[in-house]
Amino acid sequence: MTFGRWDLAELLELGGMLDERIAELDGERLGEWLSAALLRVRDREGVERVLAANAAQRAFEQRRGRQNIVLKARQMGMTTWVAGRFFLKTITARGVLTVQVAQTRDAAEAIFRTVQRFWDHLPESLREGALRRSRANVGQMIFPELDSEFRVLSASDENGGRGLTIQNLHCTEVSRWPGDAAATLAGLRAALTPMGEVVLESTPNGASGCFYEEWTASEERGMVRHFLPWWMERAYVGEVVDNLREDERELVREHGLTAAQIGFRRHLEASYRGLRAQEFAEDAETCFRATGACCFEIEAVERRLGQVGAAVERRMGGALEVWLPPIAGKDYVLGVDTAGGGPNGDFAVVQVIELTMGVQCAELRVRVGALELARLAAELAREYGQAMLGVERNNHGAAVLAYLDSLERYPRVYAQGGMAGWLTTAGNKPGMVSRLGALLVNQPWLFASRRLLEECRTFVSRPGGGSGAANGSHDDCVMAMAIAQAVRAEMLTRRVN
Repeated sequence: MTFGRWDLAELLELGGMLDERIAELDGERLGEWLSAALLRVRDREGVERVLAANAAQRAFEQRRGRQNIVLKARQMGMTTWVAGRFFLKTITARGVLTVQVAQTRDAAEAIFRTVQRFWDHLPESLREGALRRSRANVGQMIFPELDSEFRVLSASDENGGRGLTIQNLHCTEVSRWPGDAAATLAGLRAALTPMGEVVLESTPNGASGCFYEEWTASEERGMVRHFLPWWMERAYVGEVVDNLREDERELVREHGLTAAQIGFRRHLEASYRGLRAQEFAEDAETCFRATGACCFEIEAVERRLGQVGAAVERRMGGALEVWLPPIAGKDYVLGVDTAGGGPNGDFAVVQVIELTMGVQCAELRVRVGALELARLAAELAREYGQAMLGVERNNHGAAVLAYLDSLERYPRVYAQGGMAGWLTTAGNKPGMVSRLGALLVNQPWLFASRRLLEECRTFVSRPGGGSGAANGSHDDCVMAMAIAQAVRAEMLTRRVN
């Protein structure tokens, strides 16, 4: 297939055919053919070559939809491929705005250099004619004949999408976006037209944060998932090995890896150690690792996550999950982690456990203010036979305790030193967390909540001391359970004494 005029009419004709499979091209999409025919890139050795799809890029092309999320190993060429695809969509249609968003300004400038190279190697008739630019400063390329534009932004600009109408959106290395990545992404999505195309793409960076949450919720949102393991890159080979371990033999059996690829994997183990599974992903679950040092035994948490089932009852749109309904004659404890309410703040959580064994019976996770939380907690405590209410009195807890006393008149509220409520301090928090960690290892069957266990994966030690949720994550379920188990332990001690 050949095209000769390279004028505006021909470009617009091609734009309507980019996704079509062409018989003359052995069923290849026209867009893929044009990438190799028109676009030039510099490979990892610094050699300039045509942009022809590699194995990972072909896999993406075969399955891509209008909304895509890509979880990948390092340096698979996806950023360049999507840049090329969206560049073609920008120069073959009228009134198109394409936006690529990188994790840093340096990364954004590198992407724009790639796009600049695309333009530099176009036929002169296009560069001097239909694709003559009115502006080509750092990060922006405008084609006045088409009224189309290509922009590359940094995620550090939280208002980058404000006021725009975007047809093609590519967000790269989302797991490493700074600040409130979820808010930045939400602003960009709001600027995307209803039929616009979006690609979210990243290597993993812990089982927390914006990209992790996008990946876990992607199927519910109708996004096409693409997982690209490291062995799809043919350059990833090392010295041939023959004394394979069992885990290596399993990779050979399941994925057809060669002895040279196993040699590369061993090199990764020596170079990256514990981060190998994150930087060079092999499956879409174990590649996510908690950011920082997880306070809990991650293997025990992962094991229990694979065992828990659905709640026997769900209320309030899933906010309240019940695994064990109340049984007459049994005693129960409620741990309450309070919050200020509001649609974007922390959750308020109530954990219900049985006093003798400590088994989790129910969990309420909502964003409500102190007054409503007091009502819901008292209602749940009454349902569980006038259970003991252990309310954290830090921060918003004081208001919840006041409402429980003055409005709900709930009689069984846990008290320390004559003061209602549980006080979490820098002195007792490590013990609370350690107690919960020991239960997760020794009695994992006590815990039934997937929400709780997922928070445990991202509950980390902090560089300045202390512990809490990793950036972009929540720890409300964890803290409510830690409070419940701590209150239970003190109640059992008092009972014995």
